[in-house]
Amino acid sequence: MIRFDPNIGPAAGNNIQQLKETSNKAPSEEFKGTVKALEKYLSNVDQSQKQSDMSIQDLLAGRSEDIASVVAAVAKADISFKVLVGVRNKLIDAYKQTMSMQF
Repeated sequence: MIRFDPNIGPAAGNNIQQLKETSNKAPSEEFKGTVKALEKYLSNVDQSQKQSDMSIQDLLAGRSEDIASVVAAVAKADISFKVLVGVRNKLIDAYKQTMSMQF
């Protein structure tokens, strides 16, 4: 079923223009942008893991007694890592599908 959104206005025209601009880019430029986005997310996941490790070490050394913040940091690191693994799996599946295509 198609839903009509009456709230779409002039802003939608800007989005269409942006799509046209990105479709005019060379595939190598789009790929470079994707790689940079992945590198940024990977560094964010790494930073989250390091913060989690530091909060655990602080708790064990007695420098911090706030268990809730340690649990929150560990949960955040765990979720971000699981998302990263999910993205990796999707990329691998896409690669396998691309390689199995017959031209």
